[in-house]
Amino acid sequence: MSRDDDAPDADANGDAEAGASDADPDSDVAAADVAAADAAATHREEPRGTGLDRWWSGLVSTPRRRALWYWGGPILVTLLAAVLRFWNLGNPHALVFDETYYVKDAWTLLHHGYESAWPDDPNPAFEAGDTDIFLADPEYVVHPPLGKWMISLGMLAFGADNAFWWRATTALAGTIAVFVLTLVARRLFASTLVAVIAGLLFAVDGNAIVMSRVAILDNWLMLFCLLGFWFVLLDRARTARLLEARVDAGLAAGEEPHLGPAIWARPWVVAAGLAFGAATAVKWSGLYFIAAVGIYLVVVDALARRRTGVHFWATGAVLKQAPITFLLFVPIAVAVYLASWTGWLVTDGGYYRHWADEADHAATGLFAWVPHSLQSLWHYHQAAYGYHVGVQTPHPWQANPLTWLFMIRPTNMYFLATDDGSGGCGATTCWSSIMEIANPLVWWAATIATGYLVYRLVRYREWQVGVILLGVAAGYLPWLMYLNRTVFQFYSIVFEPYLLLALAFVITLILGRPTDATWRRKRGLGVVGVYLVAVVAVSVFYYPLWSAIPVTPEFRQLHFWLPGWG
Repeated sequence: MSRDDDAPDADANGDAEAGASDADPDSDVAAADVAAADAAATHREEPRGTGLDRWWSGLVSTPRRRALWYWGGPILVTLLAAVLRFWNLGNPHALVFDETYYVKDAWTLLHHGYESAWPDDPNPAFEAGDTDIFLADPEYVVHPPLGKWMISLGMLAFGADNAFWWRATTALAGTIAVFVLTLVARRLFASTLVAVIAGLLFAVDGNAIVMSRVAILDNWLMLFCLLGFWFVLLDRARTARLLEARVDAGLAAGEEPHLGPAIWARPWVVAAGLAFGAATAVKWSGLYFIAAVGIYLVVVDALARRRTGVHFWATGAVLKQAPITFLLFVPIAVAVYLASWTGWLVTDGGYYRHWADEADHAATGLFAWVPHSLQSLWHYHQAAYGYHVGVQTPHPWQANPLTWLFMIRPTNMYFLATDDGSGGCGATTCWSSIMEIANPLVWWAATIATGYLVYRLVRYREWQVGVILLGVAAGYLPWLMYLNRTVFQFYSIVFEPYLLLALAFVITLILGRPTDATWRRKRGLGVVGVYLVAVVAVSVFYYPLWSAIPVTPEFRQLHFWLPGWG
């Protein structure tokens, strides 16, 4: 490719050559030689790529090496995530923040099949290892059971007397999510390097680390939604190929593609239904992903039909394919959700379990046939929904959803001060914290990148941009309906993967391609390299506040970059 200013130089050289030939025929050969040399120099291709690109190309020049990088890169950042999440996971040996609900609920689920009540002030005894002091009476809870069942698995295997096992499966969920994000990023950007960068950002970010080191529900919600998102991407590619093949086959047989074929063979849609059903069985926020993805599947199918030449592509997508997609997607999600309540349904002690058996409670008329257990479950859901939309209990660390993207008020989940020199920080006074502060260089850059993607969607309408913003919208925008409700910054973990994908998209643009001009490629690699080094350095700096490592009050204060952080 020639430089932008080559054309004027070429025109000038052409004029000089014409003048010389008019003046002296004997100079034609010389003038032509000079002009040819000038043109060759002027239009010579700029150097492409860098020495690093050439070294890397040689390093992965064989299929085995490429396969090693293809899987080895994502596995390496996943192992890094595992170290940051599992190291010293049992510290502190205390019920942190909402662990006071979910860990004890998980333990009673294992014993009774439903969440049971506890005596007054049970936490000191539970933390000391006296874990079987729960009661037979039911506890009123407002979240579905699946997340608590997942938390219980570590305690099922190794007991509840060690905080490591309260949190082990949640840390595992956060680790798996890093690997899944690399798979999603590679599907979107067709680059293992960018996939590894996205995984690295997720591996070292504070919000993701803290939410993996505290046994509450939101990490499981995030993981199941991310899995469903990946399945949708796999379906998009597979169904587009299948649709094109079916249309081509019909044309070859002389059939006009009026509405297009009805496609039932969509296993990844079924898998997405499983994943989003599981997400909803952790927290009802998963319903927003089901709604958003359901609409997305119809829109993508319509656009695919238009590309393949289907005449009535919108009608075919809405009236012919959409009902099939619904049957493949929604009933399986409902089935998974109901299955999560199995313990409550097959036992007798759960809260509201026999509500419909009481006088004047059971349905009459059209719904009289519904089993009392399901009627009682429906009443339970009505009561829980009333709680969710109305809860306004003030909390010192609550955060308005309008501030989440700017990280104005992250959640302080744990704090312990020691003043007798026994804290372990090398000073008389030591403070230990678990502060859900995201890595500022990651979080704010991802927020800016997401804003840029909104512009880019309008300007270029790239499918990758659209699907990334779909994930952000499904995880974030519904909370704007509950601005007066008591909510927290850590709820943002469910849409953090999509913020990071937005950042990875921008990083892709900055990096360019190995075939770009050398100066541009060097600049892109340099910018991204410096940024990643800075991100890792900031994560090292903040890690004590993410993992309850004792520090001096002065050192802790250095981490509070905004007034709302302290």
